[in-house]
Amino acid sequence: METEVKQLSPAKILVAEDDPNLGIILSEYLEAKGYQPQLAKNGVEAWKLFANNEFDCCILDVMMPEKDGFTLGKEIRAVNDSIPIIFLTAKSMKEDTLAGFKSGGDDYITKPFSMEELLLRLKAILRRTKGEKKQEQQSVFNVGNFTFDFKNQTLKIGNEEQHLTSKENALMKMLILHENQLLDRSQALLAIWGDDSYFNSRSMDVYIAKLRKYLKADESVKIINEHGRGFKFITP
Repeated sequence: METEVKQLSPAKILVAEDDPNLGIILSEYLEAKGYQPQLAKNGVEAWKLFANNEFDCCILDVMMPEKDGFTLGKEIRAVNDSIPIIFLTAKSMKEDTLAGFKSGGDDYITKPFSMEELLLRLKAILRRTKGEKKQEQQSVFNVGNFTFDFKNQTLKIGNEEQHLTSKENALMKMLILHENQLLDRSQALLAIWGDDSYFNSRSMDVYIAKLRKYLKADESVKIINEHGRGFKFITP
């Protein structure tokens, strides 16, 4: 674990938390794990820090005075569409989770939470986002025995080539970028369909079923359904 932390450091983390005790504990914990946190006690202060510094990730409490976390997240996302954002909140309703993703959030953690859980999620997000940056200009991906060509919308294995629809293509790339990790269902719906309505959710299930059919030629590559949460794209 310590080796992994050193590989990610010195990641700079913006921490916006109005609870002074939790804010200090969280900042000290992250610092002890090799990160460089900067603590803000409200949304306005956090925005000033963000505007004047470069960060690798933002951890934002939702219920903050002067400016709430969702509003802050939208403002951050408006000027930086790639920095990962983790929302912290005492709420656990589905509507709040969706509001977090619509505000540009990459993850959503409900209080109370363990510091270890937050650390694991932070490390996973940083690994993924760094990998996505490297893959932004990449068009061709090797997945098991398959070759996925995002630009030409094809999935090829041996001499067999399957042309993908635009949504199959987009969904395939999202699964690859979340390889062996959970792809949140709502996140995928919002990114590809624009909203997470029941109709679109059922539509996505149809596309997942089609991708599973295409991938049957290589048994080592699978799309696993995490009930009520999303999908995991399992590769060798």
